[in-house]
Amino acid sequence: MGVGITILVGTMTGTAEMVAQEVQTALEAAGHQATIRVMDGLDASVFQGGGNFLICTSTYGQGDVPDNAQSLFNSLEGEKPDLSGVTYGVIALGDRTYKDTFCHGGLRFDKLLTELGARRAGEMLTHDASSGTLPEEIAAQWIVPWAEQHLTSSSTEIA
Repeated sequence: MGVGITILVGTMTGTAEMVAQEVQTALEAAGHQATIRVMDGLDASVFQGGGNFLICTSTYGQGDVPDNAQSLFNSLEGEKPDLSGVTYGVIALGDRTYKDTFCHGGLRFDKLLTELGARRAGEMLTHDASSGTLPEEIAAQWIVPWAEQHLTSSSTEIA
């Protein structure tokens, strides 16, 4: 039986959304269920009921989360909901030429979700835009083993 996962996308240029689509395709080809939700207009209630989530986000400006992720991030910071029923992973996109803020959009979500009681499954996937590799290909290769090793169908609820 496959796992279910909600992929939350924070993006400025569409790269993270393209990565999420490839991840969804890879998960579904392996028998899992994946729903993509772009973060535009989302707030902390997206995590109500718990379940498996994947944060797929770029980094913007001085290590910030993308504009479309700001309301969700601020809602989580302000409301401080109990996320003990949430299991999550992170795909963080960045560029190593910005050494001090490399992948900080994803790192900021990781830190905040952990502080709110969510459990990170496995290690984050970080991708360097200046590496010469395509983030959607790297993520598509990473996602199925990650999901099958770290997620369970019993804690699954598709939003």
